[in-house]
Amino acid sequence: MSIWTDLWKLFFPQCCLVCGKTLLEGEEYLCFHCLSNAPRTHLHLQKDNAMEKELWGKFPLERASAYLYYSKGGDVKKILSDLKYHGNADLGCFLGRCMTREILSSGFFRGVDGIIPVPLHPRKQKIRGYNQSLMLANGISSITNIPVWDDLLVRTQYTQSQTRKGSYERWLNVKDIFECTSPERLVGKHVLLVDDVFTTGATLVACADAFPQIPGLRFSVLTLALASSY
Repeated sequence: MSIWTDLWKLFFPQCCLVCGKTLLEGEEYLCFHCLSNAPRTHLHLQKDNAMEKELWGKFPLERASAYLYYSKGGDVKKILSDLKYHGNADLGCFLGRCMTREILSSGFFRGVDGIIPVPLHPRKQKIRGYNQSLMLANGISSITNIPVWDDLLVRTQYTQSQTRKGSYERWLNVKDIFECTSPERLVGKHVLLVDDVFTTGATLVACADAFPQIPGLRFSVLTLALASSY
C-alpha cells in the first residue's frame, strides 16, 4: 500500500493552501512556515478581550476567543475559502486540532460540558456536503474529549450569506433562525459555541437566543477567525 501512496504523492503532490509549495513529510494542508506565520489573535490570553466585550450583555458569557485574524485578501482568506467552498471537510478537523493544541494549556476549555457548532440550513449543507463549523468542533473534540452536541441546535430558515452585509443587515439576517431541540438537556451546562468567522457576533447571539430561560446555562465562544477590524 505504501508504494502506491508514494507514487501518488510523486505524481500528485499535496501543496500548501497558502504559498503553493509542495508539503514535506509531516505537514498537512499548510507548510510549517505558513502555519507558524498565520496571524494569531492570542485572545485566549487576554482577560476581557475585544471579542468578549462585543458579546457582553447579550448572553451569559464565560469567555471568548478566535484563533486567527482574518482580513480581505490575506492568507487566512485562502484557508477559509478552501474550508467552505472547495469541499475540504477534513481541513476543518485539522484546523480545529491546531487551534485547540495552541490554547489548551491556557485553561480555555476548563468546565465546558459540550460543544455546539453553528448549524447550516439543511439545504445549504446538502450543497456544501458538510458543515464547516461541525468539522472544527470535531477537531476540538478529538483533543479535549469534550462531546460534540450537534443535535441540540437547528437552523430553521434558509438565509443569504452574511459575507457582503453590513452590521445591521447581519443582525436582521439571522434573527430568529435557530431553534433548540432539547432544552432540558442544557440545564446547568457550560456550552462552547463554535463558528468559522466572528465579524459582528450576530450569528452567535442568534444561536444563544435560541436557548431562552434555561436555568444555569452559560456559554463560551471559539471561532477559527476574527475580522481584523478588532
